[in-house]
Amino acid sequence: MNIPTLNFITRFAADDGPAIHVAPAEIFHVGGVAITNSILYGWISITLITIALVAIARKVTLQPKGGAMQMVEAGADFISSAVVDAFTDKSRGRKYVPFFVTVFFFILLNNWFGLIPGVGEAIQRGENPVLRPFTADLNGTLAIGIFTMVYVYFASIRESGGIVKYFKHFFLGSPLNPLYLVIGILEIFTDLTRTLSLSLRLFLNVTIGEIVIAVFAYLGHAGGFVTALPFTLVELFIGALQAYIFTVLSLQYLAITVNHATEHDNHDLTEDEPHETIGVDRDRVGEATAA
Repeated sequence: MNIPTLNFITRFAADDGPAIHVAPAEIFHVGGVAITNSILYGWISITLITIALVAIARKVTLQPKGGAMQMVEAGADFISSAVVDAFTDKSRGRKYVPFFVTVFFFILLNNWFGLIPGVGEAIQRGENPVLRPFTADLNGTLAIGIFTMVYVYFASIRESGGIVKYFKHFFLGSPLNPLYLVIGILEIFTDLTRTLSLSLRLFLNVTIGEIVIAVFAYLGHAGGFVTALPFTLVELFIGALQAYIFTVLSLQYLAITVNHATEHDNHDLTEDEPHETIGVDRDRVGEATAA
């Protein structure tokens, strides 16, 4: 049965939708290893990021300048302050500033490079895009998450004074207590899931933004640039926000352990001070008695 209303609706419906690829696609092989479009664009992005930041670093002066240099300086100063403020011992915090500033700019610029015209469905090889944002690939965000958390774990173990002392901070009391043992095991398990949570959060936010832009660009047809522009501007903000969230969360994971170790060291010093003072007083009393 032919229904006129349905015919009217389907007349304006699209026969096909926008091409959206969530999974990475193989572009070529190097020595039998498949190189995907996200890996290829990741290499390109790393090269551009390195060249740009090195060039800006060489032009840094005491007098602030405008343009891209001022933005990089402001971003570096903002993350540096966040890193130092997260630690009770500020001297320890300053050691980790270069690492977390690097992580922030790497994620930020990779997110923004994914919004450049030509990245995504614009340039295709067969049915797959040639260039795909590195942070829109779960393999890419997982690699960032693993690298970051491995660094955090090694730094935490070093600051704690060894792997045994590091695992001790997961337990509120003696592990021989069944309640403390269960809580400690749960804390360790939660700690191990941080890599996946960091990776998934970054991947989903970037990928969903990519899909939204693709949908509205498709709906705009010839004027796709205009319909997608507001969402592209929103993604600029979200890309910066996600880079900040990733950096601050990984920073807090390290700061919690380091601050715990610092408080433990200070507690040990506090306990030792009265004994030393008492010893000095006794010596003085002995000298006064002898005199």
